[in-house]
Amino acid sequence: MFVTPDGKKVFVVDGHTHLWDAREANRRNRYGLTFIEVFWNSHNGLTPEGQRWPWDRFQYYGVENAAKDLFVDGYVDRAIMMPTYLYEFYNQGFNTVEQCSALKAYRPDNVILAGRIDPREGEAGLDRLEADHARWGFRSVKMYTAEWRGESKGYSLKEEHVGRYLEKCRALGIDIIHIHKGPTIHPLNSDAFDVRDVDDVATAFPDLKFVIDHCGIPRIDDFCWIANQEPNVYGGLSVVHGFIHMRPKYFASMMADLLFFVGEDRLLFGSDYGIHSPKWLVEDLMAFEFDDATAQEAGTGLTLDVKAKILGLNAARLYGIDVPAECYRAPPVAMRHAAE
Repeated sequence: MFVTPDGKKVFVVDGHTHLWDAREANRRNRYGLTFIEVFWNSHNGLTPEGQRWPWDRFQYYGVENAAKDLFVDGYVDRAIMMPTYLYEFYNQGFNTVEQCSALKAYRPDNVILAGRIDPREGEAGLDRLEADHARWGFRSVKMYTAEWRGESKGYSLKEEHVGRYLEKCRALGIDIIHIHKGPTIHPLNSDAFDVRDVDDVATAFPDLKFVIDHCGIPRIDDFCWIANQEPNVYGGLSVVHGFIHMRPKYFASMMADLLFFVGEDRLLFGSDYGIHSPKWLVEDLMAFEFDDATAQEAGTGLTLDVKAKILGLNAARLYGIDVPAECYRAPPVAMRHAAE
């Protein structure tokens, strides 16, 4: 947890972390290199000097390094692992549940494993989800609509087979669905990241909660309006948060829109580790303030209440995580609709 200068303890849930293997031996083809190079460019372009990693460590940092970066240096109380398989690019997968489970075994009280679903896998995928859930006990799953699979270069949430998978999640008691909707990553296709299919599933499954990781950036306007009308849609701030150091005005503008349209109770911190380490992100957010004009646009300042919710309280409420009694608490506020 993070402790403020006046002694207040802020509970931290990192809602978007990975344990990947992009080493040359695991790369299936040239896309395995170009994919991790996009991450590397983001790391170097947005991370403060002194926090940047060497290339070899960035490709594979392992369990002990991850535990130190997250739970020792990074203030994180709980980390939610987001699998991204990418078997088209990596022989053993880029970041599978199996790989992430090594960190769970190493720090069982700190790690929450999310599952993974790809509705294009048909009955076999449904069977695999059931078997994986029986083994690991998921509360959430990750969908990556832009992932390649054979000749398919992605899919839409509006496709009929998506509903069968969400019904299966519901039957298994998995009620949190993380959906990757962020910047285009070479060689993936931009249209497969489009956020304008989210309202379709959010409306059809009102009892499920949909966390849109990366808030659809750079399609953030579309995301804001969809989340404003769909009360079961949440914003995962990984990628958005990464701009806080190098592009503070851009970060403030995005946060003002998100706070106004989505609200302070449905935004979740995510470091996107290992693209970025949580230490500097948490520190920078706790020190960040809106100017008066931006606070007016947002409908709120970046108060301690708002920061505590974003850094951990919102995710704790969503996932049913117990927050220690000594930690700072902030009450939810009434949902506001832009159309009102």
